[in-house]
Amino acid sequence: MSDVAARVADSTGNWVDTRAPAWSRPYLRLSRFDRPIGSWLLLMPCWWSAALAAGISGHITSLPLTIALFFVGAFVMRGAGCTWNDITDRDLDGKVERTRSRPIPAGQVSVAQALAFLVLQALIGLAVLLQFNRFAIFTGIASLAIVAIYPFMKRITWWPQAVLGLAFSWGALMGFAAEFARLDAAAFVLYAGSISWVIGYDTIYAHQDAEDDALIGVKSTARLFAARTHRALVVFYSLAVVLIGVALWLSAVRWPAWIGLVAFAAHLGWQIRRLDTGNPALCLRLFRSNRDAGLLLFAGLLVDAVMRANA
Repeated sequence: MSDVAARVADSTGNWVDTRAPAWSRPYLRLSRFDRPIGSWLLLMPCWWSAALAAGISGHITSLPLTIALFFVGAFVMRGAGCTWNDITDRDLDGKVERTRSRPIPAGQVSVAQALAFLVLQALIGLAVLLQFNRFAIFTGIASLAIVAIYPFMKRITWWPQAVLGLAFSWGALMGFAAEFARLDAAAFVLYAGSISWVIGYDTIYAHQDAEDDALIGVKSTARLFAARTHRALVVFYSLAVVLIGVALWLSAVRWPAWIGLVAFAAHLGWQIRRLDTGNPALCLRLFRSNRDAGLLLFAGLLVDAVMRANA
């Protein structure tokens, strides 16, 4: 199979296609390094909680290292999660236009090779996790149960996006676990707000596959909400902003964090106004733009943490 034919349908012209060694490309595609947006979205709640916890403690000495460790951990563990997802979904992926070119259904990687690669990524993730305190280590390990069951949820519930939210928002707990070796109320409220955000943006993403999902019997909130998607997004995005706002209030943040939240909320409102669920390319662009929304909030929290540490 030529390399052009091997490229994943919704990801072309990236560094994996043009610069990575040919032997590594199927594995990099398996872990989605050709499409890193998911890693960024997994990372955002980690960075939010790290900055928020540092602001509460008033100590930012270890914050740069925590930010760096979370960055590596998010990219590696998202890759592991995607590898596991592709192993479990290999038959379904072969029936969907956008996913049939993924490495396993396309025959570029065997299931045994994918499993070995999964173990390698998990070991790297464990090495990162072991840099934290014992409470944070066990908190991180606890997330694996959700990651393991997520790929099966689309077969049994209309709400797989909620399960994804539980997994992708886990980082909202990790910053507090790493900083305090405990979980405060603000951490749980931040987690709940992030879950609402994930349900919203992954509903937008799922509209790309709504027709194929209906044909093969896969469930999603995109199919569940259908023409009511805009109203559903208003609910979930509003809930995300309110809950994150409560977490900030519980943490006694200063004005930069509130500005970050306002910018985050404005970005989510822009997404709702722009959304056309019948335009897959636009759905993908809006989904990807959530990295920018998350970074706006993180910037505010980071400035807040620095200000409080130097007060």
